[in-house]
Amino acid sequence: MSDSLERSTKINSLKEPVVKRLCEVLDKSSTKGWRKLGEIVGNDRRFKVSSDDMEMCSLKVLELEGSPSLMLLRLMGERGCTTGHLMDYLQTLGNSEALQCLKPPALQILIQPQSVSIICGHNLRLSCHAVGKSPVQYQWFKSKEEVPNSFSPDLVISPVQMKDAGFYICRVNCGDAFEFSHWAQVDVLNVNLCYGQSYHSLDGRLKVVIQPQSQRLHVGEDLQLECGAVGRPIPRYQWHRNGVPIPNSTKRKLMIPHVMQEQQGRYRCEISSSSERMWTNEVDVVIAPRISVQISGAMECSEDDIYAIGEGSNEFFLNSIPEQLYATDKVALLIGNLSYQNHPQLKAPMVDVYDLTNLLRQLNFKVVSLLDLTESEMRNAVDEFLLLLHKGVYGLLYYAGHGYENYGNSFMVPVDAPNPYRSANCLCVQSILKLMQEKETDLNVFLLDMCRKRNIHDDSTPNVVLRVTANIVFGYATCQDAEAFELSSTGFTNGVFVKFLKKRLLDDEKITVVLDRVAEDMGQFDATKGKQALEIRSSLSERRALTDPILPGDSADLAHAHSRQWAKAHELPESMCLNFDCGAQIKLGFAAEFSNVLVIYTHIVKKPTDMSFCQAYVTDFSQDLDVDPKLMNRETPEETGIYLLSSSLPQHCLYTRLSSLQKLREELVFTVCLQGTFTAMDDDHPIHWTKSVNIGKPLIARLDLHRAMRRNSCLQTCMMPHSPSHSPCHSPGPEHRHHLYHGSHQAQDYNRLSPQHRYLDIGEHLQGAVGGCGDIYYENLSQCRYDPPYTSGGLSSSPGRLSIPIETTDDINELQTVFINSLQLQPQ
Repeated sequence: MSDSLERSTKINSLKEPVVKRLCEVLDKSSTKGWRKLGEIVGNDRRFKVSSDDMEMCSLKVLELEGSPSLMLLRLMGERGCTTGHLMDYLQTLGNSEALQCLKPPALQILIQPQSVSIICGHNLRLSCHAVGKSPVQYQWFKSKEEVPNSFSPDLVISPVQMKDAGFYICRVNCGDAFEFSHWAQVDVLNVNLCYGQSYHSLDGRLKVVIQPQSQRLHVGEDLQLECGAVGRPIPRYQWHRNGVPIPNSTKRKLMIPHVMQEQQGRYRCEISSSSERMWTNEVDVVIAPRISVQISGAMECSEDDIYAIGEGSNEFFLNSIPEQLYATDKVALLIGNLSYQNHPQLKAPMVDVYDLTNLLRQLNFKVVSLLDLTESEMRNAVDEFLLLLHKGVYGLLYYAGHGYENYGNSFMVPVDAPNPYRSANCLCVQSILKLMQEKETDLNVFLLDMCRKRNIHDDSTPNVVLRVTANIVFGYATCQDAEAFELSSTGFTNGVFVKFLKKRLLDDEKITVVLDRVAEDMGQFDATKGKQALEIRSSLSERRALTDPILPGDSADLAHAHSRQWAKAHELPESMCLNFDCGAQIKLGFAAEFSNVLVIYTHIVKKPTDMSFCQAYVTDFSQDLDVDPKLMNRETPEETGIYLLSSSLPQHCLYTRLSSLQKLREELVFTVCLQGTFTAMDDDHPIHWTKSVNIGKPLIARLDLHRAMRRNSCLQTCMMPHSPSHSPCHSPGPEHRHHLYHGSHQAQDYNRLSPQHRYLDIGEHLQGAVGGCGDIYYENLSQCRYDPPYTSGGLSSSPGRLSIPIETTDDINELQTVFINSLQLQPQ
C-alpha cells in the first residue's frame, strides 16, 4: 500500500468516510480549522476562495448537522483541487490530525462479498479481499457463528445445500487492527434442475429458474405463488396482479391467506437487479365461490365438481375451465450462422440468437445457442438436440442464416457451404422434424429466420415421409419464394422477424396465437410491407403454449440422465486467483456469451507496494480456435467483439473472446502472463512471470461437435436421399438465372442488376422503434438471408460463373461414391 491516497485524485472523489473524518477534525479546531484553511487556499490563484465563499461556508453552522468544512471542500473540488493540493495546504496549516485522515488505514477491504441467489447443489463462492501493512487473516461467519475452516479470502461451499442459506460476514485482521466486511445474503433455491443452462455461472445476468404456476382455489383458501431467479447481486422481487403492483409483496413467495373472489386475476412477478429487469410468466389465479347444490335431497357437491345440471335430469357437466397442459421437458436449439466462407456475411443472427436465448430460458427451456457452424457441426448439434427429446417434450428449433426452399422442404445453409450449394451441403428441416416425431414429442416448433427462394442448382426431390401428428408449428420469417431481411443500422440490431417476435414470446397464449400477433405486428411495419410477411403453418390441435409448466413424465429418470450431459456441456470454468512469485495476485474470470463463445477476463487483485506497473494478459491458445491476437486482452469488451455481454462483465479488466469452442479437440490450456516494473529498477524494461492454466473443455466443447458425422445420425435423414450423386450436373438455362430472385413472374436479367440491387436493399431510410426499448431511430433493410451463388468480389466478368453449377466428371462422381460409402462405415 502507498503511504497516502493518490495525489492526483480529485477531492470530490474521496470516499465518504474519509471526508466525514476530515470535516470533523477541521470543524472542531479553532486555530487550525476550516477558516485558516480557507485563508491559505484564498492566497492560491488556482483555487481562489473569496470572502463571499467563506461567508457562505460559515452559514452552514446554522443548519442541522451542517458543516462549514464540507462546504469549503466542495467548493475546492468544483475548482479542480486534488488530494495532493489539499495535503500541501494541510501541511502548511500544520494540522497533523487532518493530514492523517488522508493517510490510508492500516487495513483496507478492497473486495466486498456480494449477496447471491444460487441453485441447491451448485458451488457457492463468496470473496473478501483486503490489504494491510502486515499479513492479513480472515474468518468467515454465518450470522453469529464461525464457519469452520474458513480462513481464506474465498468462502467456498461445494455443493451448497438448503441449510446454507442465510447471512454471511467476514472478519479481517491485520495485527491489532480488524475490519468487518459487508453482510452478504445467500438465497438457495430448491430447483429440480438439469436445465442445460449456465445458471451457476453467475455472470451478472438474471436468470429465472422458478416460474409461478396457475392456481384454482375457493374463497377462504390460502394463495401461494413462488418464483425464483439466480444472479449476483441477489435479485429483488415485486408481485403484480392484473398489471398493478401488490403492496408489501416483495419476496420470492407470495402468500395471501383467506383469499376473496376479487383477488383472482393474472399474477406475475417483476424481478430486478441493479442493471436488469425481467418478468416471470403471467399465470391465472381462479377463485371460485363456495356454494353447494343439492339434488333430490340426497347428494351435495361443490361448484368444483359440477358446472351445470341438465334440466329434468341428474347429469353433471365438468367444469368448463380448460385443463392445464404440461410438458415433460422443454428443449431448444438455436443456431445463428453469419460468418459465411463463400457467401455474403450477415450480422443480425448473433443478436437474434442472443435475445431469444434469454427469453426462452425465462420459459424454463433448456437452451443451447450456437454461432457459425459448419455442416458437420450442425448435424452433430442436431444429434445432441435429439438426444434430449422424449415423450411429452416441447422441442423448439430456431435458425437464422442463409437458406432456401425447394418443393416444400426447407434447407439451412452451413457457414462452410460451397458456392453453389445443393441439398447435400445443407440440413433439411423436414428431415429433422421426422426424427423429432420418432421421439413422440408433444410439441414441435420450428422458427426459420431465412429466405425461402428456390435454389435453381438443386433439382433433387427429398424423400421425407412425415407422420400425421397434431403437434407441429412452423413459423417462417417470410412467405414462400420470398426473402427475409436484416435491418441496416450503425449498431447491432435484430432481424425483422425477431424484432417483433421477442415482444410476444413470453405471452401466455397458444403458440399459434403468439405467431398470429407477431404477423399482425410485422404487417404494420412500413419497411417490409409488400416484401416480407410472416407465414404460419400448423397442425396443432391442442392449446399448447411455450409458457406451459413442466411436469416430468414416466421417463423422468431417462430425461434426467440426458439432461445431465447437456448441463455438463454448459458449465463455465470456476473463476480462480493466481498467485505469482513477485507477490501479485491475479483473478481469472469466465463468462458465456453463447454456448460456443467464452469470455475470459483478467483483473489484478493485489500487487506489491514497490511495483510501479503491473499488467496480466492471456496467450498461447490452441490453434483449433483461430484466435486473432489483435482482438485479445483489450481494455473494453467491445474492442474484442463482446457487444452483447459487455454490461454484465466486471470493469477494469483485460478481455478476450474465444469463439467456435465446438472446434476444440483437446482440453483448453493457455498461459497467463504477468509483466511488471519496480520503482527500484534502473530501466523501464518489464519483468515477466507466466503460469499455465488448464480449464478442460469449456461449455459446448465437451460435446465434441467437431467429430466425424456418425452413422444413423441426422446425416442419413438429411442428406442421403438427396446426396451429391443426385444433384444435377447440367447447366441451367438463362431462365433459371432470371428466376433466382424474382420468381417465374418476373424475367429480369440478374446480370444487369447493379451491385446494390443484388441484396434487394431498400434505399430510403424509414423510421421505426427498436424492439422493447422505445428509442426511435432510422433503419433500412440491409440484405436478405439468401445468397445467390456468385463470387463475393462482385459481378464476374464471366457471366457463366454466376449461376452454372460445377460440372461433374467421372473422377468427381467416383469421389462422391467413395464419400457416400465412407459415411456408411462411420462408427457409432
